[in-house]
Amino acid sequence: MEGALLPIIVFVVVYAAITFELVNKAVSALLGVMVLLMVHVIDEHTAAELIDFETIMLLLGMMSIVAVLRKSGFFTIISVKIAEKTKGNPLKILILFSVVTAVLSAFLDNVTTVLIIIPIIIELTRGMGLDPKIYVISQAVISNVGGTATLIGDPPNIIIGSKVGLTFNQFIGNLIIPVTISFFVTLLFLWTVNREKFKPIKNNLAKLFTVQLLLEKIRMEFLNTRIDKKLLTKSLVCLGLTILLFVTQTITKLSPGVVALFMAMFLFTISNVDVEHMLEEVEWSTLLFFAGLFILVGVLEHKGVIEWIAHHVFLKIGGNPYVMVLAVLWVSGIASGFLDNIPFTITMIPIVRLMLEATPVPNNILWWALALGACFGGNLTMIGASANIVSVGMAKQAGVHISFLEFMKASALITLLTLIVASIFLCLYLWVSL
Repeated sequence: MEGALLPIIVFVVVYAAITFELVNKAVSALLGVMVLLMVHVIDEHTAAELIDFETIMLLLGMMSIVAVLRKSGFFTIISVKIAEKTKGNPLKILILFSVVTAVLSAFLDNVTTVLIIIPIIIELTRGMGLDPKIYVISQAVISNVGGTATLIGDPPNIIIGSKVGLTFNQFIGNLIIPVTISFFVTLLFLWTVNREKFKPIKNNLAKLFTVQLLLEKIRMEFLNTRIDKKLLTKSLVCLGLTILLFVTQTITKLSPGVVALFMAMFLFTISNVDVEHMLEEVEWSTLLFFAGLFILVGVLEHKGVIEWIAHHVFLKIGGNPYVMVLAVLWVSGIASGFLDNIPFTITMIPIVRLMLEATPVPNNILWWALALGACFGGNLTMIGASANIVSVGMAKQAGVHISFLEFMKASALITLLTLIVASIFLCLYLWVSL
């Protein structure tokens, strides 16, 4: 590990800055890269080669498609329809919003989903005189569970899929069962623990009257919102084609990054939108954050640090595949709760590769353990996943303050339950595969 000390120090400092939100995440990662460039640990050409452009292209493409969908009024329609279906019933609000959140998170991304769902759920619950906190936390948690099901649902999956070469179909085929079970377990737990908060309001005339006024207000806002039907149709067709091309990847041989970016540019071309305005809605800071992290972890890999960690930590557990799978799942789950799961996943990928070289595990089960651990583990604390941070931030802007401990009190047991579900599934899958 000659010359590894400085890259390790830089990585730890950057990780700390990201975890405790001392500096903007993208600035932290890129500043770390610039330090390594300035002291000639690497050169700029090597740094560029370390960036996984497949991941960047996939993220940029999906962000662009979502930006056009948002402009078309698609998310406004969804929000209003759900609000009307609930009729002010607290349990219906939890169930219907959770179903929509899970599905949207699987096929868009979970941060976009909570940006759509959280404002409307706060308005609904607050208007009914309910405490919005449990609803905000529930949607953040559900978005992370639902996003685990597909290649494009959660950043850790995007990274694993791009780096390892796993397809959209492989993700959804292998993860849909534990994700679906975990979704129902999460809903059941939320209802059981907070049963008093989900009691129907049919006997409370004052609340019923308030809810009807609120729903009428939402309908009026919807009628005054311009829905561009042509743009909506084009956006949905392009999104549908994108998912179709993801599903048929084994036939077309097109990578998800190429598909997403092509369809985004095609949508820009046929929709006559203000491209500059649409590109302003792309989360460029997230893309730069990813690029910086790929370089930092790549340098650690080149210096032998990742191999040292693998040999002295993970490879010490021996060659029992069950122990390996559970170790990756639970270490990923717990670590992702306290650290950002994006840099953790990028760091773990070369470690898992070395583990597989030592003891092959069939059917990519070790990769599914990493995906389930990183995504489910993000629910452990407020800072574990981007969707959590965004949800709590939006709630705070609306005057709903959720503390670190309040979030963890509501989400920690859910995280443990979903990791137990994942453990049982992975062990059974491994037993069948061996």
